[in-house]
Amino acid sequence: MSSRHALAPARPVDDHRRRIEDVLRPLAGRPAEPVSMPRALGRRLAADVHAPLDLPVFRNSAMDGYAVRAESVAIVPATLPLAGVVAAGNTEQMTFEPGTAVKVMTGAPVPPGADCVVPVEHTESDGVTVTVRTSRATGDFVREPGTDVRAGQLLAAAGTLLRPRHIAALAAVGLGELSVFRPVRAAVLTTGDELRPAGAALLPGQIFDSNGIALAAALTDNGVEVVSVAHSTDNHDEFRDRLTEAVAQADVVFTSGGVSMGDFEVVKEVLTPLGGEFGSVAMQPGGPQGLSVVDGVPVLSFPGNPVSTMVSFEVFARPILRELAGLPALPISELPLLEPVRSPAGKRQFLRGKLAEGGVALVSGQGSHLIAAMAQADVLVDIPAAATELPVGTIVEVRPL
Repeated sequence: MSSRHALAPARPVDDHRRRIEDVLRPLAGRPAEPVSMPRALGRRLAADVHAPLDLPVFRNSAMDGYAVRAESVAIVPATLPLAGVVAAGNTEQMTFEPGTAVKVMTGAPVPPGADCVVPVEHTESDGVTVTVRTSRATGDFVREPGTDVRAGQLLAAAGTLLRPRHIAALAAVGLGELSVFRPVRAAVLTTGDELRPAGAALLPGQIFDSNGIALAAALTDNGVEVVSVAHSTDNHDEFRDRLTEAVAQADVVFTSGGVSMGDFEVVKEVLTPLGGEFGSVAMQPGGPQGLSVVDGVPVLSFPGNPVSTMVSFEVFARPILRELAGLPALPISELPLLEPVRSPAGKRQFLRGKLAEGGVALVSGQGSHLIAAMAQADVLVDIPAAATELPVGTIVEVRPL
């Protein structure tokens, strides 16, 4: 990217979002990797998976009961000699004589020659004989090989997002490893002399670094593998070092802070000479934004105020990251406002809101530093840039958090 094409002041939100999507979408071509079945949950299959065998593998009983020939119990009650017992897991094939009964457990092999199973609750036994009180038809309660899956059958197509139900089916046919797409790998880098890690003692003018933890959580929640979370002071050399480390191990880097118009904007000052684009997007919160590519790795730079950081992620990064992870798009709904809204002209507002009966209410405290107030919200209320006053009942777009 060239600094000659720096972000114009008040770039529309959708324009900046499309630029980010264009930079990140090539990550859809990341390579596949083999993983063990327990680690495959939540990953996307890189290739079709076909059953290597029939399922069930052998004839087995669907009930605890007695394997018999249907003709032997056509007239009931019928008393038959008990010829043996077959438990689940039995590997020895049992000889079956017509006119007898073999006690079988659920999942146990049905002896060759028997063609149905009588549930135990329809019988009485003294341990030597069994009296059957309900007749059965051929095939009753017998699971035949291949009635669930045939060898060669497609079990899951390439691109499938593996859920527990898929894991169950694939494990049932004996697969221990799957080829899946490697998840997008992200590094998080926060900046600012004022930031301190959780648990540290705060000096006057210092605050805890919440953005690193928050961004890592948001990334993980949307199918991204977080490979590092680091912090840099406003020292240029330190930021370059941390950025070099992040770029070396990630597909995309997220920074927070250092992108505004003030002094000590380390992210903008370091990345602009490398072709980074920094400027204002017509939104609130989250106006200052940056987009760079360093050694082929996209770097998304968000403002440092906690709410601005999280709103920026929700608006610009979350949709494309979910697409890359194979996760379903989050629905945008339309609901009436339960209170009036005033908004500055020319800036698209993303207000924190809460779903309520009959519409959406605003969460008190809309400042870009009010992260605790944002925790009470469950949606972002999207107020168009052209709107200045919206009365109660106005239909607005609502994005889930």
